[in-house]
Amino acid sequence: MAKKTTTIPTILVTNDDGITAPGIKALIEVAQQFGKVIVVAPDSPQSGMGHAITIGKPLRLHEVHIYPGVEAYQCSGTPVDCVKLATDILFKGGHPTLCISGINHGSNASINVIYSGTMSAAMEASIEGIPSIGFSLLNYDFDADFTTAQFVAKQIIEKLLGQKKIPHLLYNVNIPDLPISHLKGIKYCRQAKAKWDENFVVRDDPHNKKYYWLTGEFVNLDKGKDTDIYALENGYASIVPVQYDLTAYKNFDKQKQFWDSKQKSK
Repeated sequence: MAKKTTTIPTILVTNDDGITAPGIKALIEVAQQFGKVIVVAPDSPQSGMGHAITIGKPLRLHEVHIYPGVEAYQCSGTPVDCVKLATDILFKGGHPTLCISGINHGSNASINVIYSGTMSAAMEASIEGIPSIGFSLLNYDFDADFTTAQFVAKQIIEKLLGQKKIPHLLYNVNIPDLPISHLKGIKYCRQAKAKWDENFVVRDDPHNKKYYWLTGEFVNLDKGKDTDIYALENGYASIVPVQYDLTAYKNFDKQKQFWDSKQKSK
């Protein structure tokens, strides 16, 4: 009887905080427990870049030797650029088993997913059919403790690799800033309805020209107990399924009937 061959997973690791960020180091340490790791990350912080791509200037991709035993590259572009270069250049059009992005310094729960470079990198991989996860810790400090985030990431990655591959699968995972002993578990949630109440601080530069500094307050508009915000506020890590299809399916059929009837009446 022929021996059953075991395929070692290949895991693409990326982020938006930059290739030297402590969060990506923490995620690499987890990923190394499951397979071969290839890192492609921005050469500088790219937070809040969303799904931006570079089209007006050339991209640079340089191999770096930062993490022992790990093939790693820094990219001059955005988080999405990193994933595009990884799949097209390094994997030569092939696919890694999994793409994981993070661990982000700060929340990407609720509406933050729209602006997040961390999640956009994972989403780009999802568009290519690669199961992907974005991880974020609710702590913005550079020297944050990622122990609990690593604990959660390990559980989720292990479960995902243990099931049949689901192309385009994308999860947004947020972890509260708590010690493992205080973490109540992981909750599968929906995205909370929320917004940023924004304000611009107006200042003058040394040449007496005005500039604007964006500030804001996060406003939760959702009291549901099945949301990511509720889970995080009550000691759980949240996992939200996300998709790149932005079609508004709510009331889709009703609106379709309305517009179709308008067309026919002409």
